[in-house]
Amino acid sequence: MGLEGAHALSLPADAYGNDPRLEVMWAMKAYNHAEVYFNLISSVDPKFLKLTKLDDDIYSSFRETFRELDIKLLQPDDLKSDEAKEVWRPFCNQFEGLIEDFNYGTLLRLDCERDYTEDNTIFATRTQFFAVEIARNREGCNDAVFTSKCANS
Repeated sequence: MGLEGAHALSLPADAYGNDPRLEVMWAMKAYNHAEVYFNLISSVDPKFLKLTKLDDDIYSSFRETFRELDIKLLQPDDLKSDEAKEVWRPFCNQFEGLIEDFNYGTLLRLDCERDYTEDNTIFATRTQFFAVEIARNREGCNDAVFTSKCANS
């Protein structure tokens, strides 16, 4: 993705309609982000990772709002059902202007002990990604990825 692609991704959505080239660029950007993140949690103990300047705020608000959410094994309905969207929307919106591209689409693993695969990935907003992954890192859920990669090294 060259400068043209980066520029295209920075324009407002209504400038495009349903341009399939743009969808491919977004998919490539989301995949690259997922690959970098998985490599990071594979090589650095996730408990020590800081994903944003707002990790503490994101985590405390997330656990206040989603006390019972099983972050180890997410279900698609945890993010996509109408009921879930009603809770996620205000949660994410509180970070508008604080998290860069807070509603940018990104990939999130459903089962935190597995890699990004077609059946283990869901499309989520950047805020949802940060909330879930910060919680997974702090609560030790991503330790299995780190320890399995260390054992195979």
